[in-house]
Formats: sequence, structure tokens, C-alpha cells
Amino acid sequence: MTHKIIFAPLHGVTIRVFRDAYFSCFGGFDEVVAPFIAAVRDAHEVRDNHYKDILPVPKTGPTLVPQIMGNEPQSLASTALAIGSMGYREVNWNLGCPYPMVARKKRGAGLLQHPDMIARGLDALCDAHARGGPAVSVKLRLGMVDAAEFDSVLPVLNGHPLASVTLHPRLGSQMYDGQPMLDEFERVAPLIKASLSYNGDIRTLADFERLQQRFPYLSSWMLGRGAIMDPFLAARIKGLTLPEDKRPLLRHFHETLYDGYEAYLHGPKHLLDKMKEVWAYLAYSFPEPQRVIRELYKVKSPREYRVAVAGILAKP
Repeated sequence: MTHKIIFAPLHGVTIRVFRDAYFSCFGGFDEVVAPFIAAVRDAHEVRDNHYKDILPVPKTGPTLVPQIMGNEPQSLASTALAIGSMGYREVNWNLGCPYPMVARKKRGAGLLQHPDMIARGLDALCDAHARGGPAVSVKLRLGMVDAAEFDSVLPVLNGHPLASVTLHPRLGSQMYDGQPMLDEFERVAPLIKASLSYNGDIRTLADFERLQQRFPYLSSWMLGRGAIMDPFLAARIKGLTLPEDKRPLLRHFHETLYDGYEAYLHGPKHLLDKMKEVWAYLAYSFPEPQRVIRELYKVKSPREYRVAVAGILAKP
């Protein structure tokens, strides 16, 4: 079976600067979902800065799918149409973000307790698609506080012509803690009419192989944090040839990312904070990841940071 591998959106991390650096070095991905853009009512009239993370439309690399966040039908449709006018053929609606500041506003995973609102949002998005806008996909969880919530959301999903559904088998209330609810995923997966992707805790090739053995009917998989912890993970899954010494590519990725953030961010503190955020995952590509994280979190200046990173990348 040929597997489709999708890079998950990590808000604040997998922004354009990161994506450009990452995909210049690492392969195996077919698609990437961008971090969410807030839906706005007059989407064609807002400044381009609102869409800076998805402009211009990339001409190379994995297919980029913009993601939108919101709950008001007109805003969702307006934003989808604006994104479609840029040349994108698909938008993804975020129904899975678990952060309380999002969920309590009935956005992201907070919408999973309100299937009527999801229905109105999908009505608007699919109507926009019928009028020439982009196709619609969704990324969601099993529920906000109870997996039984999915049973009310399912007929809403199946009642709309969705391009795909990506399901993360956790509750919003779990955030990213605990184990994915694989039994619940197995129960609902055959009931979903749209093309289905699995997302959640694929951090190693062994993780993928266990899930693929359990769900052999799936051909689409979304990787998130695991793809930063091991940037070669998608290539491993695809069976691509990997370099014997991976340090040169990791070094090139780091330098490209550092230079990109340096040009994009304001001041050394923001730069170091962003690089440390990436290293919280990337450290797992090296022996003793917790030592790497501790060492980098102590640095206070770009000079100290570069010295520390040079030592990390020099070790076999």
C-alpha cells in the first residue's frame, strides 16, 4: 500500500520559515497543513499580513493546505473563498485545537459539543466550494470531554461532501496527555464516509508499524511532533534511502532555520526562544535528549547558543 504522509500544523512552530527550511532538507511528505488562520467576515478586505504564512503559494515541496479557525458561518465561507482566490484548492477547518482559550470560545475542539454549529459551518464552507471555492477537509478529535460526543458529530460530517477527515483519537480535555483512544478510533473509523487520516503519537517507525498493522485499511497518516523529533521519520515510513551520517543534513537544517528566524523575528530573545522551542523536539534526534535540552535552555545569548549547538552537532 502506498501511504500518504501529511505534516500536522503546530501553531507557532510550523510557520512558513520552518516549513521552507524543513522541506529543503527532509523528504517523505506529500502534504502539509499550515497553522490556522482566524476566519474573518470580510476576508477579501483584510491586509495581506493576515495571510502572510500562506503567501505566496509554494510552487515546490509538499502540497500546502491552509487551515482556518472560527465558528461563524459567514466568516468561514468568506475566508475560504479568499484563500481559494489565492490559488489554493483545499482548506481545512480546525475542530481539534484543545487549548482552553480556544475551546471555551466554541472554537477548535470546543465545537465538538455543538454539532449544530458544526453543521452550519460546514453548510457555509461546502456552499462556498460549490460556488468555486476550495474543497473542504476537517481535522478533529473524538470529543471535548467525552468520546460519545463524536456520535453526534458523525452524521454531520457524513452529511457533507468533505475532501477528507483527519481524526486525532484524544479528547480536547486531554490536551496531549495520556494514551490515544485507539479502541474508539477503531469503532468510528469504518463509519466515516470521507477519506480518513490518522493523527496522534506517531513518533517512531515502530509506532507507525503498530498502527498500520492495527488499521490496515488506512493509507493516510499525519505526523506532528514526531516529525520534528526525527526529521527523517516520513522518509523512514516511505522506505526512502537515508544518509549514513545524518548530521550534515541536521546541521544544514539548523543553519537555514536559524538564519530564517533571525530575519523574521525581532531581536535575539525572540530568536533564542523560538529556536529553543524547536529544540524541545529536535533534541530527540540526538543521544541524551534531556541533556541537550538542559544545555540549550541555559544559554542567554546568540554567541552562547551557537557554541552549544556546534558542540551538539559535532558529536557522533
